[in-house]
Amino acid sequence: MNAQDLYQKWVDQPNLNESVKHDLAKIANNNEEINDAFGTNMSFGTAGMRGLIGAGINRMNIYTVRQATEGLASYMDTLDEESKKRGVAISFDSRYHSKEFAYEAARVLGQHNIKSYVFDDIRPTPELSFAIRHLHTFAGVMITASHNPMQYNGYKIYGQDGGQMPPKASDMITDYVRKAEDVFAIDVADVKDLRDKDLLSVVGEDVDDAYLANVKTVNVNHDLIKEVGKELKFVYTPLHGTGKIICRRALDNVGFKNYSLVKEQAIADPEFPTVDFPNPEFPEAFNYAIKLGNKENADVLIATDPDADRLGAAVRQPDGSYELMTGNQIASVLLDYILTAKKNANELPADGTVVKSIVSTELATKIANNYGVEMQNVLTGFKYIAEKIKDFEENKDHTFLFGFEESFGYLIKPFVRDKDAIQSTVLLAEVAAYYKQKGQTLYDGLQSIYKKYGYHEEKTISKTFSGIEGKEKMANIMNELRSNPLNEFNNQKVESLEDFQTSTKTNADGSTETIELPEANVLKYWLDDGTWFAIRPSGTEPKIKFYLGTVDDSAEAVNNKLKTYEDAVDQLIEQLV
Repeated sequence: MNAQDLYQKWVDQPNLNESVKHDLAKIANNNEEINDAFGTNMSFGTAGMRGLIGAGINRMNIYTVRQATEGLASYMDTLDEESKKRGVAISFDSRYHSKEFAYEAARVLGQHNIKSYVFDDIRPTPELSFAIRHLHTFAGVMITASHNPMQYNGYKIYGQDGGQMPPKASDMITDYVRKAEDVFAIDVADVKDLRDKDLLSVVGEDVDDAYLANVKTVNVNHDLIKEVGKELKFVYTPLHGTGKIICRRALDNVGFKNYSLVKEQAIADPEFPTVDFPNPEFPEAFNYAIKLGNKENADVLIATDPDADRLGAAVRQPDGSYELMTGNQIASVLLDYILTAKKNANELPADGTVVKSIVSTELATKIANNYGVEMQNVLTGFKYIAEKIKDFEENKDHTFLFGFEESFGYLIKPFVRDKDAIQSTVLLAEVAAYYKQKGQTLYDGLQSIYKKYGYHEEKTISKTFSGIEGKEKMANIMNELRSNPLNEFNNQKVESLEDFQTSTKTNADGSTETIELPEANVLKYWLDDGTWFAIRPSGTEPKIKFYLGTVDDSAEAVNNKLKTYEDAVDQLIEQLV
């Protein structure tokens, strides 16, 4: 059935959801919109799905949410009764239709006699991950589009360990989702009936208390917080999202009282009216926090994204202005503090291990190695860090100390199995207090780390290639680089090339080593001046990403070096395209 016919089928559908009916009317005579909304199914992968809210099979609406949940429920129908009885935890963020989508998921599960535990109000993604483990459910669903603009929503599936569903199960769920082709044929139960049959329970404060009790264990030095916490001035903003209540309670619980809240952004508003993108990676997201920070003379500004899994921060510079820290800088400051504190307390385990993605800073590797701690690298995606934690627990051969990705995601304690901005906020505040006690700022702390390990700078460059033609161009770029490997780049010799698609590392002398990671379409080059760069086509967007990591002996030198590599990337793309 073509897009126009499918559109008409939706229009003719009896008892159609009013919101969907309204969206259909809006695009009635717009062939381009109809083709986009009905021409293809929404992509459903290992992390679930994410897309524009609206009518159509390529949009987020109650029918595509039902379809996704039918896939999960059909998969759970193949399991033993005990697994089904354990049920599914469901949470949602502050976006349009998030609560509605959460209950639609519960209605589909209930029709399959699968119990759901739905939060009474918005909650962060990391608390959903925690709730799965706390309630011993078999799976979890989070309704969120994370840091995307207001027009988006999404659906993420988690496994019983609190991490994103493992590949084998995820592939089976995807197959079942595709089989549920007629979204209007999916049966749903009545919410009241589900409550009467104890197939739907509402959770909230009970899980909050347990989660917050665990968050309190993240802090290293509670005496320090008691002494300096009342003096430390910082600003916190939840960017209209789920950190609104939980993060403030977490800060209060550990003893931070002297922080200011950006009130305009403490309203859980699906319009995100104060920002174009509710993303703490972007400097613009801090405009309101900077204004308040200047008024309060705050030492640091902290922002969490709408589902509170990512954290961004800005530090006061010597001239009084604020500078946004990169995800790599935040991770390095947190890691250095954790390892220093554990060493001073004689609590550094002999098998201590840190886990990071292959495109994250090597500064963290140097910090870990300085403390005799192993660094393990995984593919991009926090699920791979969660898998490592699970392996550590099962094999009892490593103690997890910290995990992070350069894209502003960090995990300190593994009672959560996804990036956790609530944990990160309370620890970053403690790190700021630590430097405050020394008469320094987080900026000073970062400079001292650079002086010890070298000045590191990283940058991610995204190039967009839209449409089918764009996919071909990206594929051609990767094929060309594999067919004709670079021997040098930016006048620097390539010392080794890691091809994660063939699981092979090739050294300059021609020798090879096996990469013990899952296959992925990523190339990573190591150069003889200490620079590395990686190339990875995005799995969810029409973009190819170039990751750069450089090191030098001063801030000026490393920034100049990074600029030459940015220019070299542009030249390389011109040659390849």
